[in-house]
Amino acid sequence: MEFPDAETIAQVLDPIEFPQFLDVEYDPETLRLRDVEGTARAEAERLLDGGTTGVPAGGTITIGLGSRGVTDIVPIARATIEAVRSRGYEPVVVPAMGSHGGATAAGQIETLAGLGLTEESLDCAIDARMATVKLDGESGPGGEPVPVHIARAAHEADGILVINRVKPHTNFEGRFESGLTKMLAVGLGKQRGARAIHERALSAGYVPVIEDALAAIRREVAVIGGLAVVENRREEVATIEAVGGTDLPEGEEALLDRARQRMPTLPFDALDCVVVARIGKDVSGTGMDTNVIGRYRVLNADEPAIPEIKRICVLGLTEATHGNGMGIGLADVTTRAVAADLDLEQVYANALTSSSLAKASVPVVLPSEETAVTAALSSVGPYDPEAIEVCWIRDTSHLSSFRVSAALADRLPADAEITGRSRLSFETGEPTFERVK
Repeated sequence: MEFPDAETIAQVLDPIEFPQFLDVEYDPETLRLRDVEGTARAEAERLLDGGTTGVPAGGTITIGLGSRGVTDIVPIARATIEAVRSRGYEPVVVPAMGSHGGATAAGQIETLAGLGLTEESLDCAIDARMATVKLDGESGPGGEPVPVHIARAAHEADGILVINRVKPHTNFEGRFESGLTKMLAVGLGKQRGARAIHERALSAGYVPVIEDALAAIRREVAVIGGLAVVENRREEVATIEAVGGTDLPEGEEALLDRARQRMPTLPFDALDCVVVARIGKDVSGTGMDTNVIGRYRVLNADEPAIPEIKRICVLGLTEATHGNGMGIGLADVTTRAVAADLDLEQVYANALTSSSLAKASVPVVLPSEETAVTAALSSVGPYDPEAIEVCWIRDTSHLSSFRVSAALADRLPADAEITGRSRLSFETGEPTFERVK
């Protein structure tokens, strides 16, 4: 596909004067766990010593790891593996990420490696087979059992243990969202299982469908439980807590409440525009966290009431996402460089598996970052550089430092600190912020 070049766009898009920006530090006091590796090992041992593993001596335990950028995931996973071995079991890591990595074994290995999770770093075998075993869930409308899939590698093990971050989900709200239960039911289902659950969830709702899948898995395999990680707004580990398999999903509810209180958010209920420097699967399953930008674009789900953002402009992809720009459809404007970097095989695998087709849509593609930002700012109504309300962020996970247009100065929280003022320039072809007095 050929997108319009700069000369063509110049005929329909007038240049604008960019607003002055304020450099902001917004870093409220938050809880941080000091001994991550030691806590992970102690919690894993507590989980394994609970007397409910159902795993025979010397048995194999699958350790499910996902594709999200969980802080300190390497030491957490390594400590868990060591705890499993110390109790006389044999650990095997299985990617629990649904269709991520292009729904291929090689792609899932590559995705884990991008997070630092390799056989060498973990001192543990990784079984990334995409094959699944089909289990019977509850009866559907016609009386036939609803299929539930689990990775064959996990089904062949004597027990399952997963490690995941607990946080608000990007598609649905419920008493549990992203975390251990979802990883067991969806992530370990590989592409087939993830697609089956997403299809049913569009009509029956995510929570009951995931609960049914977990019940079907429990009937076949010993679900030991998992280590739940809650992060603070700085993306540091705040809590690691073992949750037993018999305590799921109820054991995640209090953790989800803590995650909601600690997650990074923008301190504004409404904005004209948010410029996002980069999106990626390592940031969020949807490239940028829908709870931050206020957009779901999911069938049969209401959009979040806040924040209300008129325009979103995306300028890049993270290196760790390897071209998977799932979520680009949540933006209004992007660049030709971003469009060229999109690995549509991976994007479409995610979109078709999750039935989130809108998130794979390509927004307006403009020839440069300057034209993309210009279009985003000038298309929200009569343009005034002194009145436009813009927030410029690195990504939706790093919100301790950001820039806002001067018009937002009076709406900043009392504990936010303005550390400087700057002018936006594209003289080098890329956005640069030049300090002003």
